Amino acid sequence: MSAPPGPTPTDARPAAAEPTRTGVDDGSRLLGHGLRQRHLAMIALGGVIGAGLFVGSRAGIAAAGPSIVLGYLLAGGLVMLMMRILGEMSAAAPAAGSFSVYAERAIGPWAGLTSGWMYWSLLVVGVGIEAIGAAEIVHGWVPMVPPWAWILLIMIVFCGTNLAAVRNFGEAEFWFAALKIGAIVFFLVLGSLAILGVLPGTPAPGLSHLTGDGGLFPNGTGGFVAGLLTAVAAYAGLETVTIAAAESERPSEAVGKAVRSAIWRILVFYVGSMAVIVTLLPWNASELKNAGPYVAVLDRLQIPGAGQIMNVVVLIALLSAINANIYGSSRMAFSLVRRGQGPRVLAGVTAGVPRRAVLASSAFGFFTVLLAYWWPDTVFRWLLNAVGGATLVVWAFTAVSQLRLRRRLEREAPEKLVARMPWHPYLTWLSVAGIGAVLVLMGMNEETRVQLVTTAVVAGALALSGWLRQRRLAAR
Repeated sequence: MSAPPGPTPTDARPAAAEPTRTGVDDGSRLLGHGLRQRHLAMIALGGVIGAGLFVGSRAGIAAAGPSIVLGYLLAGGLVMLMMRILGEMSAAAPAAGSFSVYAERAIGPWAGLTSGWMYWSLLVVGVGIEAIGAAEIVHGWVPMVPPWAWILLIMIVFCGTNLAAVRNFGEAEFWFAALKIGAIVFFLVLGSLAILGVLPGTPAPGLSHLTGDGGLFPNGTGGFVAGLLTAVAAYAGLETVTIAAAESERPSEAVGKAVRSAIWRILVFYVGSMAVIVTLLPWNASELKNAGPYVAVLDRLQIPGAGQIMNVVVLIALLSAINANIYGSSRMAFSLVRRGQGPRVLAGVTAGVPRRAVLASSAFGFFTVLLAYWWPDTVFRWLLNAVGGATLVVWAFTAVSQLRLRRRLEREAPEKLVARMPWHPYLTWLSVAGIGAVLVLMGMNEETRVQLVTTAVVAGALALSGWLRQRRLAAR
């Protein structure tokens, strides 16, 4: 087998990297390294904050009532574990394919293929969802321009951003994340003052909204489970920082710092937001359903222009997610094809950017927008169900990979463990148990059972194709 291609400014000759005892080459060395520590820090902190929190929390509150706070706390605990797991492996061996590369090293090529393409599918479908949401907001401000025109403009802008040097992506995400974080901090400060009764004209609500209206679990265990699953989905996106680490100036040092600094802050933002909302308003208040949780609270506090303020924040969150999803999907696709697990034509690199992978990921993202318009209740809904549990599939492979790679690193290269997972392996096994529990709950909940089955079918098909490919290569 020939050696991997050398680092050239323009490399359009894809070649599968040869697996070695220590790992695989996914082409990360060919990419640019323009991301700085501040970029990674803000991507880690703000990358998870998206429409799932600002918009999707409405469904969680409606299902779980005040217990949504507990749901976000439990889901946040699982996310904290996964961030530490990913942080340890990314600091030890930064790679554009992140968890997909680690799954291939620890379990086998079939596992890398499965987790990688599952995640790619999740991201490109997400681009379609977010582009539609962003276009609807802007269309409300400028109704004479049709939504499809805004979608086209958004896709062109962020595809262009990702076709340029990686520092452009980093700068855009830095400011997007800063604005999102500023909005949440402002919301938490105002909400806390209102809860304490400090704001003029806003009496302290006490615990009446937490204990009244059906109590902490107004819809029983089923409602709490539905809220918990909504919370898990809202945390999706933490993986972007470990993908971006491969293109930073000092990846091993940068990703460790970024992950450690983000964990507790993310938990405070999410759990704190839910606590403020259900403390200030009854969980079944009509304004929560009509205007959305954040707008409803700001309206209750008589903040002028609350609706438009939150529309701007949600738009920023959606644009940030589109930018990050195009970036993450293009790097994942590039990593996969460099390892011989995808169309070889996408493996080219120009000026440190995998432009063919960017164009392919953007094109598929735009195609999902068309599917959403053409068949919103058939094909597009099937796509959503197919990737609905993709995050859990990725997390499961990642946790198992860390268990295996940690033992290997401690034996062969302990100096690379610069961001160790604490209390190993107990916390990793706890994360595996947590993922399993969520999957079981999905199977028990009627609304998410179809999503679980569809995701399992897609993951099974990818795993089978990867295993057959692995057997075929081994037989040569």
